Amino acid sequence: MIKRHIIKSLKSIAIVVSALFALAGCQTLPPGESADAARPGANAITQAVPARLSVENRPIRLPHSNPDDLWGRLQHGMQWQVPENAQVADARNYYLRQRSGLQRVLAERGELYLHFLVEEVERRDLPLELALLPLVESQLDPFAVSSQQAVGLWQIIPSTGKTLGVTSDWWFDGRRDLRDSTRAALDYLEYLYATLDGDWLNALAAYNGGIGRVSRAVASNAARGRPTDFWSLPLPRETRNYVPRLLALSSLIAEPERWAVNLPPLQNRPAFVAVPTGGQLELGRAAQLAGVPKARLQALNPGHLRWATAPHAGDLLVPPDRATAFQQQLAQLSAEQRVQWDHYRVRRGDTLSRIARLFSTRVDLLRAANNLHSNFIREGATLVIPRGDDSALSIASRSGTKIPEARDYKVRPGDSLYRIAGRFKVRVEDIVAWNALNARAPIFPGQQLTLYVGDG
Repeated sequence: MIKRHIIKSLKSIAIVVSALFALAGCQTLPPGESADAARPGANAITQAVPARLSVENRPIRLPHSNPDDLWGRLQHGMQWQVPENAQVADARNYYLRQRSGLQRVLAERGELYLHFLVEEVERRDLPLELALLPLVESQLDPFAVSSQQAVGLWQIIPSTGKTLGVTSDWWFDGRRDLRDSTRAALDYLEYLYATLDGDWLNALAAYNGGIGRVSRAVASNAARGRPTDFWSLPLPRETRNYVPRLLALSSLIAEPERWAVNLPPLQNRPAFVAVPTGGQLELGRAAQLAGVPKARLQALNPGHLRWATAPHAGDLLVPPDRATAFQQQLAQLSAEQRVQWDHYRVRRGDTLSRIARLFSTRVDLLRAANNLHSNFIREGATLVIPRGDDSALSIASRSGTKIPEARDYKVRPGDSLYRIAGRFKVRVEDIVAWNALNARAPIFPGQQLTLYVGDG
Protein backbone atom coordinates (compact mmCIF):
# COMPACT_ATOMS: atom_id res chain seq x y z
CA MET A 1 0.00 0.00 0.00
CA ILE A 2 1.24 3.50 -0.69
CA LYS A 3 2.18 5.26 2.52
CA ARG A 4 -0.11 7.95 3.89
CA HIS A 5 2.22 10.85 3.02
CA ILE A 6 2.42 9.61 -0.56
CA ILE A 7 -1.38 9.41 -0.78
CA LYS A 8 -1.58 12.99 0.50
CA SER A 9 0.88 14.25 -2.10
CA LEU A 10 -0.88 12.34 -4.85
CA LYS A 11 -4.22 13.86 -3.85
CA SER A 12 -2.74 17.28 -4.40
CA ILE A 13 -1.72 16.16 -7.88
CA ALA A 14 -5.27 15.05 -8.54
CA ILE A 15 -6.53 18.58 -7.96
CA VAL A 16 -4.75 19.69 -11.09
CA VAL A 17 -5.05 16.44 -12.96
CA SER A 18 -7.17 18.04 -15.68
CA ALA A 19 -4.07 20.00 -16.64
CA LEU A 20 -1.70 17.10 -16.30
CA PHE A 21 1.08 16.06 -18.49
CA ALA A 22 3.05 13.51 -20.44
CA LEU A 23 6.69 12.88 -19.78
CA ALA A 24 8.97 13.27 -22.76
CA GLY A 25 10.48 10.21 -24.42
CA CYS A 26 13.93 9.21 -23.33
CA GLN A 27 17.08 10.08 -25.22
CA THR A 28 17.96 6.48 -25.84
CA LEU A 29 14.95 5.97 -28.09
CA PRO A 30 14.78 6.79 -31.78
CA PRO A 31 14.70 10.51 -32.61
CA GLY A 32 11.64 12.18 -34.05
CA GLU A 33 9.15 10.35 -31.83
CA SER A 34 7.47 12.62 -29.31
CA ALA A 35 5.64 11.63 -26.17
CA ASP A 36 1.87 11.91 -26.10
CA ALA A 37 0.72 15.35 -25.06
CA ALA A 38 -2.77 14.12 -24.20
CA ARG A 39 -4.00 14.92 -20.70
CA PRO A 40 -5.93 12.50 -18.53
CA GLY A 41 -9.43 13.33 -17.45
CA ALA A 42 -10.35 14.80 -14.09
CA ASN A 43 -10.76 11.43 -12.38
CA ALA A 44 -9.70 11.54 -8.74
CA ILE A 45 -6.86 9.31 -7.64
CA THR A 46 -8.22 6.14 -6.14
CA GLN A 47 -8.25 6.01 -2.36
CA ALA A 48 -7.50 2.30 -2.18
CA VAL A 49 -4.36 1.46 -4.10
CA PRO A 50 -4.19 -2.12 -5.42
CA ALA A 51 -1.49 -4.39 -4.07
CA ARG A 52 1.67 -4.22 -6.15
CA LEU A 53 1.99 -6.98 -8.71
CA SER A 54 4.98 -8.41 -10.51
CA VAL A 55 4.97 -8.45 -14.30
CA GLU A 56 3.48 -11.93 -14.30
CA ASN A 57 2.65 -12.07 -10.59
CA ARG A 58 5.62 -14.38 -10.02
CA PRO A 59 8.27 -12.30 -8.23
CA ILE A 60 11.92 -13.30 -8.34
CA ARG A 61 13.78 -13.17 -5.03
CA LEU A 62 17.47 -13.81 -5.53
CA PRO A 63 19.62 -14.43 -2.44
CA HIS A 64 21.37 -11.35 -1.10
CA SER A 65 24.50 -13.05 0.19
CA ASN A 66 26.92 -10.10 0.23
CA PRO A 67 25.65 -7.05 2.19
CA ASP A 68 28.45 -4.91 0.73
CA ASP A 69 27.43 -5.57 -2.88
CA LEU A 70 24.93 -3.13 -4.39
CA TRP A 71 24.17 -5.48 -7.28
CA GLY A 72 23.16 -8.22 -4.85
CA ARG A 73 20.85 -5.83 -3.06
CA LEU A 74 19.31 -4.74 -6.36
CA GLN A 75 18.84 -8.30 -7.56
CA HIS A 76 17.30 -9.29 -4.25
CA GLY A 77 14.66 -6.58 -4.57
CA MET A 78 13.64 -7.36 -8.15
CA GLN A 79 10.05 -8.55 -8.39
CA TRP A 80 9.36 -9.07 -12.06
CA GLN A 81 9.44 -12.27 -14.07
CA VAL A 82 10.60 -10.91 -17.41
CA PRO A 83 8.69 -12.49 -20.30
CA GLU A 84 10.72 -14.03 -23.09
CA ASN A 85 9.17 -12.52 -26.19
CA ALA A 86 10.48 -10.92 -29.36
CA GLN A 87 10.21 -7.35 -28.03
CA VAL A 88 12.27 -8.07 -24.92
CA ALA A 89 14.79 -10.10 -26.94
CA ASP A 90 15.24 -7.22 -29.39
CA ALA A 91 15.71 -4.78 -26.53
CA ARG A 92 18.23 -7.05 -24.84
CA ASN A 93 20.18 -7.36 -28.07
CA TYR A 94 20.14 -3.56 -28.33
CA TYR A 95 22.07 -3.37 -25.05
CA LEU A 96 24.28 -6.35 -25.75
CA ARG A 97 25.45 -4.77 -29.02
CA GLN A 98 26.78 -1.88 -26.95
CA ARG A 99 27.84 -3.96 -23.98
CA SER A 100 31.07 -2.04 -23.35
CA GLY A 101 29.25 1.29 -23.35
CA LEU A 102 26.66 -0.01 -20.90
CA GLN A 103 29.38 -1.32 -18.60
CA ARG A 104 31.17 2.03 -18.75
CA VAL A 105 28.02 3.93 -17.83
CA LEU A 106 27.38 1.58 -14.92
CA ALA A 107 30.94 2.02 -13.68
CA GLU A 108 31.19 5.80 -14.01
CA ARG A 109 27.68 6.98 -13.20
CA GLY A 110 26.44 4.00 -11.27
CA GLU A 111 29.06 4.70 -8.62
CA LEU A 112 27.58 8.17 -8.07
CA TYR A 113 23.84 7.62 -8.41
CA LEU A 114 22.69 4.01 -8.30
CA HIS A 115 22.87 3.44 -4.54
CA PHE A 116 20.67 6.49 -3.97
CA LEU A 117 18.14 5.31 -6.55
CA VAL A 118 17.99 1.85 -5.00
CA GLU A 119 17.55 3.39 -1.54
CA GLU A 120 14.67 5.60 -2.63
CA VAL A 121 12.82 2.90 -4.54
CA GLU A 122 13.31 0.41 -1.73
CA ARG A 123 12.19 2.94 0.88
CA ARG A 124 8.81 3.14 -0.88
CA ASP A 125 8.58 -0.65 -1.10
CA LEU A 126 8.51 -0.53 -4.88
CA PRO A 127 10.01 -3.08 -7.30
CA LEU A 128 13.73 -2.33 -7.52
CA GLU A 129 13.56 -2.66 -11.31
CA LEU A 130 12.35 0.95 -11.19
CA ALA A 131 15.79 2.05 -9.97
CA LEU A 132 17.06 1.13 -13.45
CA LEU A 133 14.58 3.37 -15.28
CA PRO A 134 17.03 6.34 -15.41
CA LEU A 135 19.34 4.10 -17.45
CA VAL A 136 16.61 3.89 -20.09
CA GLU A 137 15.66 7.54 -19.76
CA SER A 138 19.05 9.30 -19.68
CA GLN A 139 21.82 6.72 -19.46
CA LEU A 140 22.09 7.76 -15.80
CA ASP A 141 23.08 11.29 -16.83
CA PRO A 142 21.57 14.10 -14.70
CA PHE A 143 22.83 16.63 -17.27
CA ALA A 144 20.98 14.97 -20.17
CA VAL A 145 18.63 17.22 -22.17
CA SER A 146 16.23 15.91 -24.82
CA SER A 147 14.98 17.70 -27.90
CA GLN A 148 11.71 18.27 -26.01
CA GLN A 149 13.53 19.96 -23.11
CA ALA A 150 13.16 16.97 -20.81
CA VAL A 151 16.12 17.00 -18.47
CA GLY A 152 17.80 15.00 -15.75
CA LEU A 153 18.06 11.38 -14.74
CA TRP A 154 14.31 10.93 -15.12
CA GLN A 155 13.85 13.20 -18.18
CA ILE A 156 11.12 15.42 -16.75
CA ILE A 157 9.63 18.14 -18.95
CA PRO A 158 8.93 21.62 -17.51
CA SER A 159 5.14 21.25 -17.19
CA THR A 160 5.50 17.92 -15.39
CA GLY A 161 8.06 19.35 -13.00
CA LYS A 162 5.84 22.32 -12.22
CA THR A 163 2.82 20.11 -11.55
CA LEU A 164 4.84 17.89 -9.25
CA GLY A 165 6.20 20.87 -7.30
CA VAL A 166 9.76 20.77 -8.62
CA THR A 167 11.55 24.11 -8.30
CA SER A 168 12.97 25.44 -11.55
CA ASP A 169 14.42 28.93 -11.88
CA TRP A 170 17.49 30.75 -13.13
CA TRP A 171 19.62 29.46 -10.28
CA PHE A 172 18.38 25.93 -9.83
CA ASP A 173 16.55 23.21 -11.76
CA GLY A 174 15.09 20.53 -9.54
CA ARG A 175 14.53 18.32 -12.57
CA ARG A 176 18.31 17.88 -12.65
CA ASP A 177 18.69 17.64 -8.88
CA LEU A 178 19.15 14.04 -7.75
CA ARG A 179 16.75 14.18 -4.81
CA ASP A 180 14.04 16.45 -6.19
CA SER A 181 13.79 14.68 -9.54
CA THR A 182 13.72 11.22 -7.97
CA ARG A 183 10.98 12.21 -5.54
CA ALA A 184 8.90 13.68 -8.36
CA ALA A 185 9.42 10.74 -10.72
CA LEU A 186 8.55 8.13 -8.09
CA ASP A 187 5.50 10.12 -6.97
CA TYR A 188 4.34 10.19 -10.57
CA LEU A 189 5.02 6.50 -11.13
CA GLU A 190 3.02 5.61 -8.02
CA TYR A 191 0.18 7.79 -9.24
CA LEU A 192 0.21 6.08 -12.63
CA TYR A 193 0.33 2.64 -11.04
CA ALA A 194 -2.65 3.43 -8.81
CA THR A 195 -4.64 4.98 -11.64
CA LEU A 196 -3.98 2.12 -14.07
CA ASP A 197 -5.30 -0.64 -11.80
CA GLY A 198 -1.98 -1.79 -10.36
CA ASP A 199 -0.35 -2.66 -13.68
CA TRP A 200 3.32 -1.67 -13.66
CA LEU A 201 3.86 -2.17 -17.38
CA ASN A 202 0.96 0.08 -18.27
CA ALA A 203 2.20 2.61 -15.70
CA LEU A 204 5.61 2.62 -17.37
CA ALA A 205 4.00 3.03 -20.76
CA ALA A 206 2.09 6.04 -19.40
CA TYR A 207 5.31 7.51 -17.97
CA ASN A 208 6.70 7.51 -21.49
CA GLY A 209 3.68 8.06 -23.70
CA GLY A 210 1.20 9.85 -21.47
CA ILE A 211 -1.54 8.59 -19.20
CA GLY A 212 -4.24 9.88 -21.55
CA ARG A 213 -2.99 7.79 -24.43
CA VAL A 214 -2.61 4.62 -22.33
CA SER A 215 -5.99 5.08 -20.63
CA ARG A 216 -7.69 5.46 -24.00
CA ALA A 217 -5.94 2.36 -25.34
CA VAL A 218 -7.04 0.36 -22.29
CA ALA A 219 -10.63 1.60 -22.60
CA SER A 220 -10.69 0.88 -26.33
CA ASN A 221 -9.48 -2.69 -25.86
CA ALA A 222 -11.87 -3.30 -22.98
CA ALA A 223 -14.83 -2.06 -25.05
CA ARG A 224 -13.93 -4.55 -27.78
CA GLY A 225 -13.44 -7.44 -25.37
CA ARG A 226 -9.69 -7.49 -25.95
CA PRO A 227 -6.93 -7.90 -23.33
CA THR A 228 -5.78 -4.69 -21.65
CA ASP A 229 -2.24 -5.75 -20.75
CA PHE A 230 0.67 -3.73 -22.16
CA TRP A 231 1.51 -6.25 -24.88
CA SER A 232 -2.03 -6.03 -26.29
CA LEU A 233 -2.44 -2.24 -26.35
CA PRO A 234 -2.21 -0.19 -29.57
CA LEU A 235 0.59 2.23 -28.58
CA PRO A 236 3.19 4.30 -30.46
CA ARG A 237 6.38 2.55 -31.51
CA GLU A 238 8.46 4.59 -29.06
CA THR A 239 6.40 3.37 -26.12
CA ARG A 240 6.32 -0.20 -27.44
CA ASN A 241 10.14 -0.08 -27.42
CA TYR A 242 10.44 1.75 -24.11
CA VAL A 243 8.92 -0.78 -21.73
CA PRO A 244 10.80 -3.81 -23.14
CA ARG A 245 14.07 -1.91 -22.69
CA LEU A 246 13.57 -1.67 -18.94
CA LEU A 247 12.61 -5.34 -18.82
CA ALA A 248 15.66 -6.26 -20.87
CA LEU A 249 17.96 -4.23 -18.62
CA SER A 250 16.43 -5.90 -15.59
CA SER A 251 17.16 -9.33 -17.04
CA LEU A 252 20.78 -8.37 -17.76
CA ILE A 253 21.31 -7.10 -14.22
CA ALA A 254 19.51 -10.08 -12.69
CA GLU A 255 21.58 -12.66 -14.60
CA PRO A 256 24.79 -10.98 -15.79
CA GLU A 257 26.69 -14.26 -16.16
CA ARG A 258 24.05 -15.68 -18.47
CA TRP A 259 24.38 -12.69 -20.81
CA ALA A 260 28.15 -12.15 -20.45
CA VAL A 261 27.73 -8.72 -18.89
CA ASN A 262 30.49 -7.69 -16.51
CA LEU A 263 28.92 -5.62 -13.77
CA PRO A 264 31.51 -3.25 -12.28
CA PRO A 265 31.98 -3.56 -8.52
CA LEU A 266 29.64 -1.15 -6.74
CA GLN A 267 29.67 -0.75 -2.98
CA ASN A 268 26.37 -0.91 -1.13
CA ARG A 269 26.91 2.43 0.58
CA PRO A 270 25.95 6.07 -0.05
CA ALA A 271 27.97 8.09 -2.54
CA PHE A 272 27.01 11.37 -0.88
CA VAL A 273 25.53 13.04 2.16
CA ALA A 274 23.80 16.41 2.48
CA VAL A 275 25.65 19.16 4.37
CA PRO A 276 23.88 22.45 5.22
CA THR A 277 25.78 25.38 3.73
CA GLY A 278 24.38 28.09 5.98
CA GLY A 279 23.96 30.48 3.07
CA GLN A 280 24.81 31.01 -0.57
CA LEU A 281 28.25 29.76 -1.55
CA GLU A 282 30.36 29.70 -4.70
CA LEU A 283 30.73 26.17 -6.02
CA GLY A 284 34.44 26.66 -6.59
CA ARG A 285 34.94 27.72 -2.99
CA ALA A 286 32.70 24.88 -1.76
CA ALA A 287 34.84 22.36 -3.63
CA GLN A 288 37.98 23.79 -2.03
CA LEU A 289 36.45 23.70 1.45
CA ALA A 290 35.23 20.13 0.99
CA GLY A 291 38.52 19.01 -0.55
CA VAL A 292 36.89 17.49 -3.62
CA PRO A 293 37.36 18.28 -7.31
CA LYS A 294 34.86 20.83 -8.55
CA ALA A 295 33.79 18.42 -11.28
CA ARG A 296 32.81 15.82 -8.67
CA LEU A 297 30.92 18.43 -6.64
CA GLN A 298 29.01 19.49 -9.76
CA ALA A 299 28.24 15.87 -10.64
CA LEU A 300 26.66 15.42 -7.20
CA ASN A 301 24.82 18.74 -7.38
CA PRO A 302 23.68 19.02 -11.02
CA GLY A 303 20.63 21.09 -10.13
CA HIS A 304 22.77 24.18 -9.50
CA LEU A 305 22.93 26.03 -12.80
CA ARG A 306 25.31 28.91 -11.96
CA TRP A 307 28.67 29.55 -10.38
CA ALA A 308 27.15 29.56 -6.88
CA THR A 309 24.51 27.65 -4.96
CA ALA A 310 20.95 28.85 -5.34
CA PRO A 311 19.82 31.36 -2.71
CA HIS A 312 17.02 29.01 -1.65
CA ALA A 313 19.15 25.84 -1.56
CA GLY A 314 20.08 24.95 2.00
CA ASP A 315 22.65 22.21 1.47
CA LEU A 316 25.15 20.58 -0.86
CA LEU A 317 25.79 16.91 -1.51
CA VAL A 318 29.38 15.87 -0.82
CA PRO A 319 31.17 12.51 -0.55
CA PRO A 320 30.59 11.02 2.94
CA ASP A 321 34.28 11.01 3.82
CA ARG A 322 34.48 14.78 3.20
CA ALA A 323 31.36 15.82 5.10
CA THR A 324 32.98 16.46 8.49
CA ALA A 325 35.84 18.47 7.02
CA PHE A 326 33.38 20.47 4.93
CA GLN A 327 31.26 21.29 7.99
CA GLN A 328 34.33 22.39 9.91
CA GLN A 329 35.51 24.64 7.08
CA LEU A 330 32.03 26.14 6.67
CA ALA A 331 31.95 27.00 10.37
CA GLN A 332 35.09 29.11 9.93
CA LEU A 333 33.82 30.93 6.85
CA SER A 334 33.31 34.66 7.29
CA ALA A 335 30.34 36.51 5.86
CA GLU A 336 32.66 38.29 3.43
CA GLN A 337 33.73 34.94 1.99
CA ARG A 338 30.19 34.04 0.99
CA VAL A 339 28.19 35.27 -1.97
CA GLN A 340 26.44 38.44 -0.86
CA TRP A 341 23.99 40.59 -2.71
CA ASP A 342 23.26 44.26 -3.00
CA HIS A 343 19.97 45.51 -4.41
CA TYR A 344 19.93 48.55 -6.62
CA ARG A 345 16.89 50.43 -7.92
CA VAL A 346 17.48 51.70 -11.46
CA ARG A 347 17.28 55.48 -11.79
CA ARG A 348 16.65 57.72 -14.77
CA GLY A 349 19.76 57.84 -16.96
CA ASP A 350 21.32 54.69 -15.50
CA THR A 351 23.11 52.19 -17.73
CA LEU A 352 24.49 48.78 -16.92
CA SER A 353 28.02 50.01 -17.47
CA ARG A 354 27.53 52.87 -15.00
CA ILE A 355 26.05 50.52 -12.40
CA ALA A 356 28.86 48.05 -12.95
CA ARG A 357 31.45 50.77 -12.30
CA LEU A 358 29.53 51.89 -9.21
CA PHE A 359 29.77 48.41 -7.68
CA SER A 360 33.20 47.47 -9.11
CA THR A 361 31.81 44.60 -11.12
CA ARG A 362 31.22 43.76 -14.80
CA VAL A 363 28.35 44.30 -17.19
CA ASP A 364 28.26 40.68 -18.33
CA LEU A 365 28.07 39.53 -14.71
CA LEU A 366 25.16 41.90 -14.04
CA ARG A 367 23.35 40.54 -17.09
CA ALA A 368 23.89 36.96 -15.97
CA ALA A 369 22.88 37.59 -12.35
CA ASN A 370 19.65 39.29 -13.43
CA ASN A 371 18.87 37.02 -16.39
CA LEU A 372 19.04 39.93 -18.84
CA HIS A 373 19.40 39.16 -22.53
CA SER A 374 20.47 42.67 -23.47
CA ASN A 375 21.84 45.81 -21.84
CA PHE A 376 18.39 47.39 -21.70
CA ILE A 377 17.14 48.20 -18.18
CA ARG A 378 13.98 49.97 -17.06
CA GLU A 379 13.78 52.87 -14.64
CA GLY A 380 12.43 51.60 -11.33
CA ALA A 381 13.56 48.00 -11.87
CA THR A 382 15.57 46.37 -9.08
CA LEU A 383 18.85 44.68 -9.92
CA VAL A 384 20.64 42.17 -7.72
CA ILE A 385 24.39 42.65 -7.61
CA PRO A 386 26.79 39.98 -6.32
CA ARG A 387 29.25 41.26 -3.77
CA GLY A 388 32.38 39.49 -2.58
CA ASP A 389 36.15 39.37 -2.80
CA ASP A 390 38.13 39.53 -6.05
CA SER A 391 38.37 35.77 -6.39
CA ALA A 392 34.59 35.46 -6.09
CA LEU A 393 34.03 37.92 -8.90
CA SER A 394 36.67 36.16 -10.97
CA ILE A 395 34.90 32.83 -10.56
CA ALA A 396 31.58 34.43 -11.35
CA SER A 397 32.81 36.17 -14.47
CA ARG A 398 34.40 32.97 -15.77
CA SER A 399 31.52 30.63 -15.05
CA GLY A 400 28.33 32.59 -15.00
CA THR A 401 28.34 35.20 -17.68
CA LYS A 402 26.88 33.22 -20.58
CA ILE A 403 23.54 31.52 -20.60
CA PRO A 404 24.50 27.94 -21.55
CA GLU A 405 22.85 26.04 -24.37
CA ALA A 406 22.77 22.25 -24.18
CA ARG A 407 24.30 20.53 -27.18
CA ASP A 408 24.58 16.82 -27.91
CA TYR A 409 27.96 15.73 -29.25
CA LYS A 410 28.96 12.31 -30.57
CA VAL A 411 32.62 11.50 -29.99
CA ARG A 412 34.59 11.11 -33.21
CA PRO A 413 37.65 8.94 -33.89
CA GLY A 414 40.74 10.70 -32.57
CA ASP A 415 38.78 12.87 -30.14
CA SER A 416 39.96 13.50 -26.60
CA LEU A 417 38.40 15.51 -23.81
CA TYR A 418 41.08 18.16 -24.30
CA ARG A 419 40.40 18.40 -28.02
CA ILE A 420 36.62 18.66 -27.48
CA ALA A 421 37.10 21.24 -24.73
CA GLY A 422 39.26 23.35 -27.02
CA ARG A 423 36.83 23.08 -29.92
CA PHE A 424 33.87 24.31 -27.86
CA LYS A 425 35.83 26.67 -25.59
CA VAL A 426 34.85 24.90 -22.38
CA ARG A 427 36.91 23.23 -19.68
CA VAL A 428 37.74 19.53 -19.48
CA GLU A 429 36.55 19.37 -15.87
CA ASP A 430 33.19 20.81 -16.92
CA ILE A 431 32.73 18.14 -19.61
CA VAL A 432 33.56 15.52 -16.97
CA ALA A 433 30.98 16.99 -14.57
CA TRP A 434 28.25 17.48 -17.17
CA ASN A 435 28.48 13.83 -18.19
CA ALA A 436 29.47 12.28 -14.84
CA LEU A 437 32.59 10.82 -16.44
CA ASN A 438 35.59 9.21 -14.87
CA ALA A 439 38.33 11.65 -15.85
CA ARG A 440 40.88 8.83 -15.94
CA ALA A 441 38.83 6.64 -18.31
CA PRO A 442 39.16 7.17 -22.07
CA ILE A 443 36.26 8.29 -24.21
CA PHE A 444 35.37 6.26 -27.28
CA PRO A 445 34.01 6.94 -30.80
CA GLY A 446 30.23 7.05 -30.86
CA GLN A 447 29.93 8.00 -27.20
CA GLN A 448 27.27 10.65 -26.61
CA LEU A 449 28.26 13.73 -24.61
CA THR A 450 26.21 16.68 -23.45
CA LEU A 451 27.97 20.06 -23.69
CA TYR A 452 26.75 23.36 -22.31
CA VAL A 453 28.02 26.00 -24.72
CA GLY A 454 27.61 29.70 -24.11
CA ASP A 455 25.33 31.50 -26.52
CA GLY A 456 27.85 34.30 -26.94
